[in-house]
Amino acid sequence: MCRWAAYIGQPIFLEDIVSRPGHSLIHQSHCATQCHTQINADGFGLAWYGERAEPGLYRDVMPAWSDPNLKSLTAQVKSPLFLAHVRASTGTATSRNNCHPFVVGRWSFMHNGQIGGYDAFRRDAEMMICEALYAHRKGATDSEALFLVALAEGLDADPKAAMERAAARFEAISRARGTAPHLRLTAAFSDGESLYAIRYASDEFAPSLYHRWSDSRAGRAVVSEPLESDGGDWIEVPANSFCRFTRDAVEISEFVPCAKAAAA
Repeated sequence: MCRWAAYIGQPIFLEDIVSRPGHSLIHQSHCATQCHTQINADGFGLAWYGERAEPGLYRDVMPAWSDPNLKSLTAQVKSPLFLAHVRASTGTATSRNNCHPFVVGRWSFMHNGQIGGYDAFRRDAEMMICEALYAHRKGATDSEALFLVALAEGLDADPKAAMERAAARFEAISRARGTAPHLRLTAAFSDGESLYAIRYASDEFAPSLYHRWSDSRAGRAVVSEPLESDGGDWIEVPANSFCRFTRDAVEISEFVPCAKAAAA
């Protein structure tokens, strides 16, 4: 499974999350501790917000630890809100278009997890993406498909409800035509104002998710595993949770896509 980290708060250099901590995202890319895949070498990506509404985006297929351009970029760019991801493929090709984060307009999205048996219903999943958004379908991952379906479900108006409806649709098709585990999901996404995160699974094995406030940075990191090997004072997000992080507040509520599926 992939590893990712996100940040919201006062502007900091991207390297303060991506490469400088003892168990930074780059360290996790070849030495992850809280996922089945210790090595995450199938590409990486960054999406960061600055002076413009739409985020900057940098993605490549090299392992994160071997790209000198990534090191230089993160040492020079400051941002108050950014997402970073290292990828371990669950079946789709290693290509730049399959690397997270994915960006459409002001929205950025990254995902760790799986939709069980995706290859068996991939064509049907493609058909779930509405025509108006299909031009943004650049890769072949289930993650990008989930993002585009959520956008069509109303991500702009109600991010939680949109993600519940999108997740419910994918879980339902996996139960009908795929395999278990039907849906395991930790995701982070942003509109440039708030940072959202989800921890959910259709079984009892939801991928890990943590957050922590830093007084020295005056900001909050949201991560798939802690950025220090000793764990520190990181707060674990409960399974089946939807989170909204702003520069001033944390809101955590229940995430229940199965209820949305039952009501459909």
